[in-house]
Amino acid sequence: MADGIDAAPVVRPPIAALLLGYAGLLPPIVAVAVRLIDPAKGGMMLALALFYSALILSFLGGMWWGAVSARVAGAALTLWLGIAVVPTLVALVAGAVLFASVLSASAIVAAGLLGSLLVDMALVRAGHVPAWWMKLRLPLSVGLAVLTLLTGLLAQP
Repeated sequence: MADGIDAAPVVRPPIAALLLGYAGLLPPIVAVAVRLIDPAKGGMMLALALFYSALILSFLGGMWWGAVSARVAGAALTLWLGIAVVPTLVALVAGAVLFASVLSASAIVAAGLLGSLLVDMALVRAGHVPAWWMKLRLPLSVGLAVLTLLTGLLAQP
């Protein structure tokens, strides 16, 4: 560089991760669109979107499990694996609450998605995931959390 300061390398997620990650937002987007266009058919779509969001939340824990299993051992591995099962438990709680309140279930899943970012940041700091991780995880988690809350709101009578 002209000023003698080295620029930090640009670290971008792989194209496949970007395409597949953002494609993962399509199910709740389609559900919201169907609900707005045809409310009679939209109810089932919203239920599927909420179920999908809970599956993605659980999937995040699986990603964490795989990432740390390849790099960590001993007591640290036990801690990380314990953290990795939390998203599935949060999704399960949301499923149980769903029978009483769709909006509450949506809020639980959305909170889990947003809370997952704290673990993602810790994984980056510990060097257990690629440097580009948060460039993908942040917009996807926030986007899915917002869409999940929206599905809960739209599902209200």
